[in-house]
Amino acid sequence: MKNLWDTYHFHVENFYDYIKINRELRDLDLKKNLELKIELCENAEELMVEPSILKAFNTLQKYHEQWREIGPVPRENKDDVWERFKHITSIINKKHQEFFESKKDEQKKNFEAKTALCEKVEEICNAEIESYKDWDTKSKELVELQKIWRTIGFAPKKDNNRIYDRFRTACDAFFNKKRDFYSKNKEVQQNNLQQKIDLCVQAEALMDNTDWKKATQDFINIQKQWKEIGPIPRKHSDIIWKRFRTACDHFFDKKSEHFSDVDSGQIDNLKLKEGLIAELENFKSTGDVSENLKILKDIQRRWTEIGHVPFKKKDALQNKFREEIGKLFDQLNINEDKRNMLKFKTKMSTFSESSRGQSKMRMERDKYMSKLKQLENDLVLLENNIGFFTMSKNAKALIEDVNKKIEDTRQKIESLKEKIRVIDEMED
Repeated sequence: MKNLWDTYHFHVENFYDYIKINRELRDLDLKKNLELKIELCENAEELMVEPSILKAFNTLQKYHEQWREIGPVPRENKDDVWERFKHITSIINKKHQEFFESKKDEQKKNFEAKTALCEKVEEICNAEIESYKDWDTKSKELVELQKIWRTIGFAPKKDNNRIYDRFRTACDAFFNKKRDFYSKNKEVQQNNLQQKIDLCVQAEALMDNTDWKKATQDFINIQKQWKEIGPIPRKHSDIIWKRFRTACDHFFDKKSEHFSDVDSGQIDNLKLKEGLIAELENFKSTGDVSENLKILKDIQRRWTEIGHVPFKKKDALQNKFREEIGKLFDQLNINEDKRNMLKFKTKMSTFSESSRGQSKMRMERDKYMSKLKQLENDLVLLENNIGFFTMSKNAKALIEDVNKKIEDTRQKIESLKEKIRVIDEMED
């Protein structure tokens, strides 16, 4: 009986020992689980300052998977820790929803902007274009529209591919029409090339002619004909132009040299111009910017009014004058544009002293006129482009950029007009 009781008592004690150990281990496990879930809450709270909402949302889903894998926590902490985690989850989920709603609105506006661009390209594509100049203008306009397209974000997923295909199809159709036009007009370009070759031959035949008056008029007529001839194949353009210019420069250089040698009054002119250079070298500022500028302009005027100097001295004298007056203009407290215009007037005044220089002035004027027309076309294009996005909030930055380009283009146009006016006054 005693042995039986001892055995029974032994197992009862073991049983209660196991229960005690199990409870201790369970309490320890619940505590550990609580620590892990608190750590997840802290990590989730850090996601609230994550700049990428998509990254925060995806990371939160991983935290939810880890939460489910962690076992139970003490009963008294269960509700508190779950409410904390759930609160963070609701905030991030709301941000995620708002992000996609705003993305949806933005994509809708992008679709509207891209639709407007498609309509503009289709309008250009369907226009009747009959000249090289118009093709060039429309090509630049289309390239500008393509640049604008690249600044616009995605359209809604169901429309994105469709609107891109529409834009690309319209662009391809335009450039295919342009390619067809140029291929049909190759014969015309070849004819223009032959006409310019003929003018080169005429200029080369005249380049050593010493009947200065008649030959000069002949060269002026040839240069006028050259400008009236249309485009030639691009691969021949530079070569044929250099050939023509070489013949013209040769004649006008010889003419300038001849008249420089025979004009005895040029020695007096040389002394007068050397005196003006000395005046510049010894120039003392009055302290008044306006007064200084008036004096320098007067020196420029007197330099222009003095006639030719000996040919061999001309270049060195011109370079010295431009160098000295350039230094003084740089010292004046005037804006960069005005200073550059004053330097330009000095340069043109030196050009006006020789036949070759006058030829260069005419070529400069033609170049500025061509650039002026291009800038005016660009200005019209920019002003038209800005109308596409006036109703879109998302295009604010783009509109500001286009407005800046418009202002820059207007300033360049005014600068070119002023230069052309200076050249016209010099020629008069």
